[in-house]
Amino acid sequence: MNNQPLTTFSVEDIQETQPAMKIGLLATVTPEGLPHVTLISSLMACDSKKLCFGQFTEGMSKKHILDNPKAGFLIMSMNKELWRGKATYTHFSKEGPEYEYYNNVPMFRYNAYFGVHTVYYLDLVSQSGKSALPMNQVIFAAVQTMLARMLGRKPGKQAVLNDWTRDFLNKLDNLKFLSYIGTDGYPVIIPAIQTQSLDSQHAIFSTSVYKDELENIPTGADLCVFSMALTMEDVLLRGKSQGIRRKAGRMFPDGCDHPTPAGAGH
Repeated sequence: MNNQPLTTFSVEDIQETQPAMKIGLLATVTPEGLPHVTLISSLMACDSKKLCFGQFTEGMSKKHILDNPKAGFLIMSMNKELWRGKATYTHFSKEGPEYEYYNNVPMFRYNAYFGVHTVYYLDLVSQSGKSALPMNQVIFAAVQTMLARMLGRKPGKQAVLNDWTRDFLNKLDNLKFLSYIGTDGYPVIIPAIQTQSLDSQHAIFSTSVYKDELENIPTGADLCVFSMALTMEDVLLRGKSQGIRRKAGRMFPDGCDHPTPAGAGH
C-alpha cells in the first residue's frame, strides 16, 4: 500500500470499481478471531466514503461482519489494477439505488435464480489508491518460490494438504492472497500470487514482491491463504506464520505452518 493511505475514493475509483467483471475480496474476522477471505464480485466503491456489495447467496462473510464489523477489502480490475484497504460494516438494505443498480446489472438481471436481495454497506477507513499489480516482480517471485519449493522440501509427515489442494496452490496462473488480523483488529489482504506448497504441511512465498508488507507479518500470526482460479474454483487455507527462514540460499517466510483447508463460502 501507499505510505500515506487515502480516506476517500475518487470519482475515478468509484467508476472503475463498478464493473461486474472484476475480482472483489472481503476479509472478515471469524468468531474465533481468525482471518477469513471471501470472493464477492459485487464489491465496489459506492461513494467517496463507502463501499457496498450485493448478497445473492448465503455465506459466512455476512455472518462474520454482523458479529465483528471490521473488514479488509481488495478489488482487482480485469486490467490488474488494485484497490486495497480497510472498512467498517454499518448496515444493510433491501432497497435503494445500489439495490436497483445490482439488479439491473446483466449478471443478476438475467439470472432467474440469483437476484441480489440485500445490499451491505461499509464505511471506508483507509485505502491504497489505484495501483498496478507488478507482474514482472510477481513472475520473478513465483520462480524464486518454485525453486525453493523443489530444493527445500521437508521430511514427510502426516499429510495436511491433499494432492488436489497442493496442485491447485502450485499453479502459477492461479491467484493467491494472504490475510491476517492487524494490530488494530482489521484484516489485511496482501497479493501473494507466488505462494506455493512446500510440502503437505507448509506453504511458502518469496518476499521479493510486496516485500515490506509480507515481512511485517508477525511471527506466529494466524494467516489464511485464499487461492482461486478464473474457472471459479477456490480454496481457503489457514495456518500460522513461521517468520523468515532461508531456503535454497534465499530468505523466505514459511507462509503457513500446518495449513488446513477451511472452505471459502460466499
